[in-house]
Order: sequence, then C-alpha cells, then structure tokens
Amino acid sequence: MVRLIFGADQREGGDIQLDGRTLALRSPRDAIAAGIGLLTEDRKLQGLSLGHTVRENFGLPNLDWLAADGFVRMRREREEFARYVETLRIKVPHQEQHARNLSGGNQQKVVLAKWLARDCEVLIFDEPTRGIDVGAKYEIYLLIKKLAAEGMAVLVISSDLPEVLLLADRILVMRAGRIAGELPRANATQEKILELAMPATEVAA
Repeated sequence: MVRLIFGADQREGGDIQLDGRTLALRSPRDAIAAGIGLLTEDRKLQGLSLGHTVRENFGLPNLDWLAADGFVRMRREREEFARYVETLRIKVPHQEQHARNLSGGNQQKVVLAKWLARDCEVLIFDEPTRGIDVGAKYEIYLLIKKLAAEGMAVLVISSDLPEVLLLADRILVMRAGRIAGELPRANATQEKILELAMPATEVAA
C-alpha cells in the first residue's frame, strides 16, 4: 500500500486523493511533485545511496531547486544540509562522509532531512525505528510528534504495537490487503489491534 501511495507500484482500482484533489501517480517522481515523501522500510537498500556522501544523499530528491543549468549548486546544497545537520542533530564528522559509515539512527535522520527540505504535505514513515538504538529511537519519536503538531500529515506504518500506540492519533488495521478496522488512540489497545489484524478463526484458537 505504501509503495502504491508513493507511485512505485501501480494501482488496479480506486483513487488516491490529497486535500480533495485526485492524484495521478505513475511514479515516485509524481508523488514527490504532489508533496508526498517516504522514509522506506529498508533505508539501506531503498532510502539511501550508501556509496555516496551524506550531502549527495540529501541533494538527490532536491535537485530541481539545488541545481541550475545542469549543475548542482554545491555551496547552497552544503548550506541547506548544514541547517538540518544542526536541527536534527545528525552526528556526522563532515558532509563528505559516506552514508554507509553512519549509525542507523543518523542514516534515518539523513533520509528525513532530504524530505523535510522538500516541505512535504504528507510524510510516510515505514518502520521508522527498525535497527535504531534506543536514544535515536526517542529522537525520531519526538520529531514525528513535532511534525504532526506543526500540521504535516504523518503516516506511520509499524509492526511494533507499543510504537503505534505511542505515536498514532488514529489507527487503521489492515488484513489481507483491506482495512479491517479503525481505532481512535483513546480506545486502542494491543488486544484490540490484534483482534482486527487476525482472522476470527485464529483469534478463537
């Protein structure tokens, strides 16, 4: 579902709407242009180019405004990325550090920085704290809550139920490709989520 919303997979039916307008998403490029960003489940394979520098990774989805006449304005790229290194507290010795050499938490922050630079309307976090240490996980939680409080639409997909209950304002549970139920945070428990996620026969067993 996340790949479909981001234009990476083609839908077989239905519409994708944002702020009342129907989107024609044929590729991730279309989704990005529509104001949708995605922090992928596997940041090392899909979210980052590990052999490139953190600066270059930051710039990749932002070349439309960081480049001119076919050339990247590297000074502006460095200045823009430096702002996010400070505000997101990315621990990196210099901007030419290769992404593969960062910890999981700092890699995730680099991915987040490149989407924040696009001022997305919708930001999707797919398993946002997988492979991240406890300290960085707490920072990611604070950032997600801050973005939501500032008015960004934040969609979090997680297999960690305590994480879902901590972050979500409302919870949609999917089973076999369909929404099995919706729970407001005030009424949500792990037991209720599992009841919706599992077929009735499995719950009875």
